[in-house]
Parts: sequence; structure tokens; C-alpha cells
Amino acid sequence: MNEIAATKSSLLILDVDETLLFATERRLAHAPDFRFGPYHVYLRPYLQEFLQHCYRRYRIALWSTADAGYLAVVRTYALPADLHLEFVWSRDRCVRCYDPEWRETYYVKDLRKVRRHGFDLAKTLIVDDTPQKVERSYGNAIYVPEFRGEPEDDLLRRLANYLEALADTADVRGLEKRNWKAHY
Repeated sequence: MNEIAATKSSLLILDVDETLLFATERRLAHAPDFRFGPYHVYLRPYLQEFLQHCYRRYRIALWSTADAGYLAVVRTYALPADLHLEFVWSRDRCVRCYDPEWRETYYVKDLRKVRRHGFDLAKTLIVDDTPQKVERSYGNAIYVPEFRGEPEDDLLRRLANYLEALADTADVRGLEKRNWKAHY
């Protein structure tokens, strides 16, 4: 798959938890896809097909607010072994922020870091279930509902069709993406 990646200009950054999978200490009614320590991990339905479909048109990366060790496990057990990823970034690449109203710390994925690595933000999309994590890059963001292990979820199939429609867009930042689910 590596040779193909070099010919693509658009970058697709995917969040992990509650976007591609759901990890919980409590087992759901159906069997998990794999276990990691005390966690039962459920892959979002159509994940493999989604990644294969997107890989034809996009360079793919993962960026999560989880730690690097957890992402290594996800990379091994949840993703195809031959899937080339541009990068896998964890919490250490996020910006730590503080919300004085709620008195809590949260992490933001600042796409300026992606730009510093040579990626064109006009051709970069980031998919996340938590708008706060991409608050500095709303023009690049596609928000998805959080995945909580539902076996009937078909969001990734619909998202693949939407991403196909955006693949050749010169600058994704000006597109209205908030209501994409109503059309796909």
C-alpha cells in the first residue's frame, strides 16, 4: 500500500476512541473484538471496509488523546497490518488546555502541528467525536456521533461515501460539514 500513498494529496486524520472503536471495562451483550487488560474493545462496524475505501483516496493518520502504549495496541489489533499510516500521534502531541468554568484540563489536536510536518491544511480532514478536541480546526473537522459499541451502527459506511465526495476538493476548510449525515 505504500506506493499508492505517495500519489495522494489529501490527508485524513482519524480519532480512535468512540470514533473507530469503543473500549469499556464492562462487557456488552455481544462479544468484544479483542481484549486489552481490563478492557473489552468493540470495533465500529465496517471499520476495515472504511479504511480500505479511504486508503484509495487519502493518506491516513491516527491522532488520539490516549497514550502511546494504548495506540500501539490499537494499531496491532484493530487495523490491517498492511495499512500505511502517515503518523500515529497520542496525547503527547496534543495541546493541554484548561477550562476555568469547569475547572478541568482537556486536550486539543492543533493542526498547526500537522502543517509543520509538511501537510497542506487545505487538503486535511480530521474526524472526531468530540468537537472540543478540534476546536482550533473546525474548518477541517468532520464530527461524528460517539460510538458506544452498538452492533447496528453504520456510520463508517456513510462516512466513506461522504469522504469520497470530498476527496478532490481544493480547500476543505470552507465547506459546511456539520450536517453531512443528513445527505449520506
